[in-house]
Amino acid sequence: MQHGPAVRRRKLGEELRALRDRSGLTSGEAARIVGWHQSKISRIETGRSGVKPEDIRLLLDAYGEFVSPEQRALLEALSASAAGPGPGGDTGRGRQWWHDYRGLLPQEYRDFISLEAGARSARTVELSVVPGLLQTPDYARAVTRAALGGLPEPKVDALVEVRLARQSVLRADPPLELSAVLDEAVLRRQIGGPGVMAEQLRHLARVARLPQVSLQVLPFSVGGHLGLTGPFVIFSFTNIADLDVVVLDHLTSSLYLERKEDLEAYGAAFRTIQAHALPPQDSSELISSLADDA
Repeated sequence: MQHGPAVRRRKLGEELRALRDRSGLTSGEAARIVGWHQSKISRIETGRSGVKPEDIRLLLDAYGEFVSPEQRALLEALSASAAGPGPGGDTGRGRQWWHDYRGLLPQEYRDFISLEAGARSARTVELSVVPGLLQTPDYARAVTRAALGGLPEPKVDALVEVRLARQSVLRADPPLELSAVLDEAVLRRQIGGPGVMAEQLRHLARVARLPQVSLQVLPFSVGGHLGLTGPFVIFSFTNIADLDVVVLDHLTSSLYLERKEDLEAYGAAFRTIQAHALPPQDSSELISSLADDA
């Protein structure tokens, strides 16, 4: 979290302070247990200081039985404390394989992957491309080449590898619960050519049958809708609703929204967009029909 948004640091500090209070320790007592000065506890709990991975582990150990396994897993994932193998190995929830790509991925992308790996659920609206978690290798390659023109092929390969490794969250135990609403334009835009697009559509039809995935299509017939302001993702986390976050992607940066008012506004927007979209079964039938015609 030392690289995360300031609001997230503050909210993480609030959760750590609540755990300390639940354990019955004063800040001074907690500081003595972990071998720190009391001011460090204060800086962390007020969000004025980032939290290193080893700091999180020490604090959670100090609070012992008052920390549930779910809270520990989430807070460790958010603070980048869980070490793990690269994409070729086990990519279970919270294992930070993406650090192997530090020289390739900007910090904001690593932050996004960290949130995705620790989240219980994700709600996303996409207007232009298939969400990364649902892309085929060839589609991911075509999108990467189009978005980052002129990139050397080895870097394209590495970025596609990262995109595919991210998809492990859908196969984890427990898996990420994904609710995605795709504008009909996503299905009709010929990214990578007819063959690549046909396989991508068939893949969407298959993945839509997974119990942890809800996939809906927003048809052209809806006309104007709230999603026209741009795509977004809402991440939600087990047991700590205050750490939910909305992510807005821009060409050169990502914006993290975490105020209660923002979360409520985007949550309501997603529900409205979802209500105007085709039901999941009708969406699957449309996707399969387009795949057959491709």
